[in-house]
Parts: sequence; C-alpha cells; structure tokens
Amino acid sequence: QVQLVESGGGLVQAGGSLRLSCAASGSIFSIGAMVWYRLAPGKQRELVAVITNGGNTNYAESVKGRFTISRDNAKNTMYLQMDSLKPEDTAVYYCNMDTRSAPGSIWSASWGQGIQVTVST
Repeated sequence: QVQLVESGGGLVQAGGSLRLSCAASGSIFSIGAMVWYRLAPGKQRELVAVITNGGNTNYAESVKGRFTISRDNAKNTMYLQMDSLKPEDTAVYYCNMDTRSAPGSIWSASWGQGIQVTVST
C-alpha cells in the first residue's frame, strides 16, 4: 500500500503564491511519473503538470510560465510551486504517482486525498 499526503494549500489573493507538496509513503521501491491534477466546480478534471522519473516536465497551457513542478526522489516527494495565481486556479488539487514495490513488479497508481486552493480577487 502506498499513501500520498498533500499539503500547502489554502487561501491566497490573486497574484500570490503557494507551494503544494505531495509525500509518498508505504511499500515503495521506485516511483515513475508524478502528476498534479485539479478539479474545479463545474469543470472536468484537468492535468496541471507532470514530471517523469527522468525529470522531464510538461504543463497545461493555462499554467505554463506560472507553475513549476519538481520532485525529490530521496524524499519520495513532489512539489508544485504556483506563482502569479489567478482566481481561475481555484480548485481541489490532487497528486498522482506511479509506484512499484519491488524490482520487476507491476506499476500501480496512487492518489492523494486532494487539497483545496482558493484564489481570491
């Protein structure tokens, strides 16, 4: 079993910054891709940013230039630095990681519980 715990959300004014963290624990041998998603009221789930185990990153067009995804493999943790926040960034943010518990074992996807980010005008 793998558990993902998110932290760092909250309320911020437009133009401000927040840093989300997602820490993985449990039966982990290695972690592959790490992804941040968000879900806003009345909208579909959106992939915000992804970072591979090789460090390659990709972002939604809506956050490019404002958000930065990173990972610390030694700590099994990923981060999302969010700058120049806008009210439309308001959503519940979820982290997702692909993990395996042993060499050659199958990859499994794990999800965090979600954390609220609210950006006020």
